[in-house]
Amino acid sequence: MRLENLNLIHFKNFEKAEITLNKSLNIILGDNGSGKTNLLDAIYLLSLTKSSRSTHESQNILHGKPFFTVQGTFIKDEKPTLVQGTYQRGKKKIFKAGKNEYEKLSEHIGLFPVVMIAPDDTEMIQGGSELRRKFFDGIIAQMDGVFLDHLLQYSHLLRQRNSLLRSHDGRRGLDAALLNTYDEQLLPLSLSISTKRNEFLQTYLPHFKVNYEALAEGKELVSIKFDTEVLDDDFQSRFRANRDRDLMLQRTELGAHRDDFIFESDRFPVKKFGSQGQQKSFLIALKLSMFDQIKEQKGSAPILLLDDIFDKLDDHRILQIKSLVNSGRFEQIFITDARPERSRRIFESGFEILVKDGKIVSGD
Repeated sequence: MRLENLNLIHFKNFEKAEITLNKSLNIILGDNGSGKTNLLDAIYLLSLTKSSRSTHESQNILHGKPFFTVQGTFIKDEKPTLVQGTYQRGKKKIFKAGKNEYEKLSEHIGLFPVVMIAPDDTEMIQGGSELRRKFFDGIIAQMDGVFLDHLLQYSHLLRQRNSLLRSHDGRRGLDAALLNTYDEQLLPLSLSISTKRNEFLQTYLPHFKVNYEALAEGKELVSIKFDTEVLDDDFQSRFRANRDRDLMLQRTELGAHRDDFIFESDRFPVKKFGSQGQQKSFLIALKLSMFDQIKEQKGSAPILLLDDIFDKLDDHRILQIKSLVNSGRFEQIFITDARPERSRRIFESGFEILVKDGKIVSGD
């Protein structure tokens, strides 16, 4: 699968941009802040209906403009599909594939998968459990629509339950019947979500170990462990018994939203003991394994987006990345770099896209 072209109107710092893309390696060059990453983000949005960086749609609109539009043509199984996402301030985001507008954005997810590696992804290793859940849930959601539906239902019910818990201040009566209704729906969803995460990790882990070994030449023993209470035999009874504590804390303390994935190297947490290079290699292996898993499941390769991939990598690890890119394993790749001489030294060939101040100045 590949993206044939990309057209932007009022997206981030681009007034307007139109470019025909190379079907294999695209190298996006330009100074920091020029808009290189915004091009990758536009591709990410076309695939997953949302930005990889912005939390609010209005942040994707060029300053002073009322809307943005991102459009591109995906080629999948030799068939073109025009995909378009548009957002106008104060209105609902509209997404189309061909002439058909989606009723639910989730219907689009997984049709045209992408995998993105970005510098701030290291927060997934250094930060809290929510980021790690989000990463793995994002992979599973691109392959399993039922899981995505369950995840969306769970998030909605969890917000409602927490809102009900916050509304009880000890003076007003608790709507116990409503709370019971939420619990009876949350418990099976929690079990379904955590079970899927655990099953997925078993198939994902072999890919991860192979990819990390290729980057680190087998010098370190790495592992990922799934940490959950949901799959314990007594979870449901503990969940119900925890109601008084939930009322005191005004939040739901137990459930699939507390699951975590523990990253280890030589049996020690990478978060605490891994060097910058080790953490970067761990992250790259996580994302490459995401690529492998989706390709295996979908039967076609996702688009690979590499944002500032060479930052904080030593020469040896850069050579390993070069070897991976040139291996023929990937179909279409986009790489950003603020140092053109470095990319030109690493890659003997590639379609160069030069970006300056939110404009495509050339693509040659």
